[in-house]
Amino acid sequence: MKKTFALTHPKLKPARLVDAIKYEVKKYLRRERNKTLPAGVDYWDFDCRFGHTESQADVIKVHEINKCIDEAARLEQPSFYLEVLVKEGFKTSSDDIDYDE
Repeated sequence: MKKTFALTHPKLKPARLVDAIKYEVKKYLRRERNKTLPAGVDYWDFDCRFGHTESQADVIKVHEINKCIDEAARLEQPSFYLEVLVKEGFKTSSDDIDYDE
């Protein structure tokens, strides 16, 4: 998902618009996580970017998406860019971690 969301609408209040955007993002994440995993993959992971525009977007974590949307609404920005790309995730075992370093 690569999309620029508008935070202004002639009929909707900003709070309802923010709720609708959060729901759309949550629905996308749920739909991607429910897809069948390829062999050898442990889970679906996501690369996320957020910013005022696509060129100004910074890398964020999935759990920070709602905080960023709330911050954009609080600052009364007219729009923001959100990019969420799915990738394959692999768990690391505790045997691979060297605690002595």
